[in-house]
Amino acid sequence: MKINIKKLSERAILPTYGSEYAAGADLYACVDGDITVQPHATVVIPTGLALELPVGYAGLIYARSGLATKKGLAPANKVGVVDCDYRGEVKVALHNHTDIPQTVAVGERVAQLVITPYITAEFVAADELSDTARGAGGFGSTGSK
Repeated sequence: MKINIKKLSERAILPTYGSEYAAGADLYACVDGDITVQPHATVVIPTGLALELPVGYAGLIYARSGLATKKGLAPANKVGVVDCDYRGEVKVALHNHTDIPQTVAVGERVAQLVITPYITAEFVAADELSDTARGAGGFGSTGSK
């Protein structure tokens, strides 16, 4: 699948896959200088890129495991969603989960983009729903008792 990408800055780096079978393509910080993320704070990091995703596909922005485990930096919204009709700059809201300031360097890999198909549902109001063994059991209801 080919994805059209518009570079909004000369410094922008196109997404890259770290290995042959990687599901996520790395997104890079497109910033003028290093950015410090204070403890328990969130900073929006631009990528300098806009995407043209095909209809029926979305771009999901996930944490990079190395950045999350080594620096405690991960997307503030856990998973970002880039809809196929969005044409603005892709940005990553990075949250510092640690008690010390962390630095995002120019050109650093800040998140990963997974392109995935999705289904648009038609939601229909119903008076009753079918019965299941679980029923209305909520959080933790399927664990050991």
